[in-house]
Amino acid sequence: MLTKLKSKKLRTLSVVLIGLLSSSNAFAAAGSNLKSDDFVGVSFWMISMALVAATAFFFLETQRVTAKWKTSLTVSGLVTMVAAWHYFYMRDVWVATGTTPTVYRYIDWIITVPLLMVEFYLILSAITKVPAGVFWRLMIGTFVMLIAGFMGEAGYLAVLPAFIIGMAGWAFIVWEIYAGEAGKINADSAPASVQSAFKLMRAIVLFGWAIYPIGYFLGYLTGAGPESSMKMLNIVYNLADVVNKIAFGVIIWTVAVSESDKASAK
Repeated sequence: MLTKLKSKKLRTLSVVLIGLLSSSNAFAAAGSNLKSDDFVGVSFWMISMALVAATAFFFLETQRVTAKWKTSLTVSGLVTMVAAWHYFYMRDVWVATGTTPTVYRYIDWIITVPLLMVEFYLILSAITKVPAGVFWRLMIGTFVMLIAGFMGEAGYLAVLPAFIIGMAGWAFIVWEIYAGEAGKINADSAPASVQSAFKLMRAIVLFGWAIYPIGYFLGYLTGAGPESSMKMLNIVYNLADVVNKIAFGVIIWTVAVSESDKASAK
C-alpha cells in the first residue's frame, strides 16, 4: 500500500514537472534566440531551471519528514513551482523584447511572497499554538509592500511615494518577526533547531529582501537611462529570487529533516 502511494505521488510530481518544462516550448516556437552577451537573459534561463530542480527536490523530500513538517515543505515546493512557471514566461519576454516583464514578476510575487510569510506561521505552528493575529499581520505587511511596489513600477503611483510605502510594509514584517509576537513565540517556545531556522529565515527577510528595494532604487531613482536601468533591475531581482525562494526553502527542509530524524529516533 505504501509503495503504491509513493508511486502515485511520484507520478503526480512527474506530471507537474513535465508541465513546467513544456511551457518552454512556446519560446522555441517563437524563434527568439538567447544571445551570448545577454547576461540578463542568461540569468533568467539559469534561475528558471534552478527553480524547477528545487521544486522536484522539495516535493520528493516531503516523503522523508514527519507529518507535521510536510505542509511546510510542500509550501516551499509550491513557491518554487509558481516562480518557475512565471520565470519561463518572464525570460521569453526579456529575450524576445528586451523589456522588463513587470506584470509577470508581480503576479509571481503576489502568490509566492505571502506563501513565504506563511512559512513563519507554519514552522511555529508545528511546535506550539500560534495566534491567528501573527498570520494576518504578516499578510498585511506583505500586501502593502507588494501593492505599493507594483503601483510604482507600473506607473500608477509616483515611484518615490510607492517606494516609501513599500518600505513601510517591509519594515512592519521585519518588526513582527524580530520584536513582535512571532519573534517572541520563537524565542520562548521553539526548540533549538527551529529557533536556528527561524533566525536564518528572518535574516533572509532582513538582508535578502533588502536586495529588492536596492534594485528598485537603482532602476528607478538614480536617473540612469532606461536600458541600463532595466538590465540592472532584472539582474538584481533575479539573483534575489534565488536567495529568497530556494535558500528559504532549503532552510525549512533542514529543520524539517532534523526534527523528523529526532522524532523517529525516540
